[in-house]
Amino acid sequence: MPSLLLSVVIITFNEEANIARCLQGLGSIADEVLVVDSFSTDRTMAICQAHGVRVVQHAFEGYVEQKNFATDQARHNYVLQLDADEVLTDELRQNIMAVKNNWRHAAYSLARLTNYCGTWVRHGGWYPDRKLRLYDRRLGRWQGLLLHEYYEVQPGHTAGALAGDALHYSYASVAQHVSQLNRFTSITAQELALKGKTRVTLFQLILKPLWKFLYGYVFRLGFLDGFAGLSIAAISATGVFLKFAKLRTGTQNARA
Repeated sequence: MPSLLLSVVIITFNEEANIARCLQGLGSIADEVLVVDSFSTDRTMAICQAHGVRVVQHAFEGYVEQKNFATDQARHNYVLQLDADEVLTDELRQNIMAVKNNWRHAAYSLARLTNYCGTWVRHGGWYPDRKLRLYDRRLGRWQGLLLHEYYEVQPGHTAGALAGDALHYSYASVAQHVSQLNRFTSITAQELALKGKTRVTLFQLILKPLWKFLYGYVFRLGFLDGFAGLSIAAISATGVFLKFAKLRTGTQNARA
């Protein structure tokens, strides 16, 4: 089977700190690089243009909608979807090239290794963090509500797994983590409400956050990642409390 044609698709908004590193890490795997930008106000567009990639601007309507739109804009049916803060390792690039010459599944997952405040995190449930990112767009679709989007292949088709990591440059500071947590827990609370889950119990407000901390820090060995592991476990536990607290106050306000 001859090598297939691959589109690398990246969605962006104000990613000037990340996008050049992501584009430089692609090597020669892409037959097309497409950036779908939701009207960035920083230097993202200029950086993309300097790298000679194809850019389409599209208003952001949600992660699922944006990724499906971006997938549809690709010139080729085989798509690798990346986030701007992700970089392919040499091993992963080599395995993607191998798959291009011997495609067997509807989609392939890749592992993400996250850099948190300068530390590579290998415990606490954060690694290998596999995601379906390389796919034949004719055999699947991005799914989800407001957050936690995921790629799903059609029934009857299989997914494979690629060796090698995508390096995920997540949070440069604790403050950045907390800021995103505040935004994401608000979205998650909205998702729960849309699903009809409006009742909040003391178990959810007290014991679930405690279990989240113990599970990540103790049972998933987060303590081996030092301060990064402690910070991730503590902030993740806080996130569980916040999503249920926001759900509770939101539903109470809706009834008022």
